[in-house]
Amino acid sequence: MSGKAFILMGVSSTGKTSVGTVVANRLGLKLIDGDDLHPRENIIKMGSGNPLNDEDRKPWLTRINDAAFSLEQKSEKGIIICSALKKQYRDLIRQGNENITFLFLQGSFETVLARMQKRKGHYMKVDMLKSQFDTLETPDLSLEPDVIFIDIQGDFEQVVEQCMEAIKPLI
Repeated sequence: MSGKAFILMGVSSTGKTSVGTVVANRLGLKLIDGDDLHPRENIIKMGSGNPLNDEDRKPWLTRINDAAFSLEQKSEKGIIICSALKKQYRDLIRQGNENITFLFLQGSFETVLARMQKRKGHYMKVDMLKSQFDTLETPDLSLEPDVIFIDIQGDFEQVVEQCMEAIKPLI
């Protein structure tokens, strides 16, 4: 039995943490929230309303990569929450890992903005959402066949079900 990492990706407020928590609980998978793996400097920078740049993200993505590697090496299966907005970020996460699948929570700017405006207690600021969409490189399945698209336009339970149906055959 080998380990498996499912990277639940997308811009802020697509439901990564909420959906990931429910899916992990229902399927008995480990859950790792990538926000908890940010270095202190990144948390301070985002908390002051400044978006991260590629250089800021490198140590964070390395930690995500290490978490996926750990799951594989310990023959555990888990969901890692990580925005993974650019192909180069996803490639860094893939590096040296054999058993990763990305689930891309995808929705329109308007849908995500409406969700973000309802959130409390998160360090991402609403005006930073545009930078997230500007940064997002939607996966091209011909180059990234390990990505599964999940449409977030439906209600929460529909998104959870889509994720579970995508994951079940792979665990």
